[in-house]
Amino acid sequence: MDGRDWNFFLQPYEQAVEELKVKFKTMRSELKMREAYAPIEFVTGRVKRISSILDKAKRLSIPMDQLDSGIEDIAGIRIMCQFVDDIHRVAELIRTRKDFTFVYEKDYITNFKESGYRSYHIIVQYPVQTALGYTEVLAEIQIRTLAMNFWATIEHSLNYKFKESLPDDVRLRLKKAAEAAYALDREMASIRREILDAQINFEEEASVVATILNGIHELYARHLVRHAAQYQQRFNELYAASDYLGLWQLAATIQEEIAKAKQSGNK
Repeated sequence: MDGRDWNFFLQPYEQAVEELKVKFKTMRSELKMREAYAPIEFVTGRVKRISSILDKAKRLSIPMDQLDSGIEDIAGIRIMCQFVDDIHRVAELIRTRKDFTFVYEKDYITNFKESGYRSYHIIVQYPVQTALGYTEVLAEIQIRTLAMNFWATIEHSLNYKFKESLPDDVRLRLKKAAEAAYALDREMASIRREILDAQINFEEEASVVATILNGIHELYARHLVRHAAQYQQRFNELYAASDYLGLWQLAATIQEEIAKAKQSGNK
């Protein structure tokens, strides 16, 4: 042990993780706004625990004064995708970014590990402006499907329990589970269009309901009680009948009513 101040050492990594999470969540929102579908399902991040850093340094024979260059995943970002094809799309988007430096990538999907582990890893060098000055840290971005992540989470827990020495029967069952998870990913890919259409329809239906109810609330706020009550009753009828074409027409009518109220000076 070198007596370092670990809080001071890890602070830039913590900042990098928080900033990268915001960047990728923003990228998801922008893609969804522009294309109605985002290849990113959700984003998480973490800074490696001190005990894990020390264990990895010992396992890889990394000197304590070279932790920042020898361990690439002290800062870790995980991006979840619905489909395997989404992983490659996200990887390409990351390669083209100018707010960090692309270092290298490891494709454990095409070249999966003997254990069955599948994921796509990208190592980047991320600039951090701290209160004490500028520095750069390495960060690992893992891109996975939800099925891959479920399997990897279980494997990680078992490796921790057995100290990286899994019993042969557990290792074999894990490998079979990895094959089953990947088979699920392939099956989902085969009905990708149907899944996406269903998700888009659901979001559109949720959107029109919110638009109508917000519009009715605004009419009440403008003291147009009779109109608001009539539209509420019409909404109830259309919603009960699952008449979404009628709901879209009702939404347009309510917006016209609000526009007329604004023009007439009804605040």
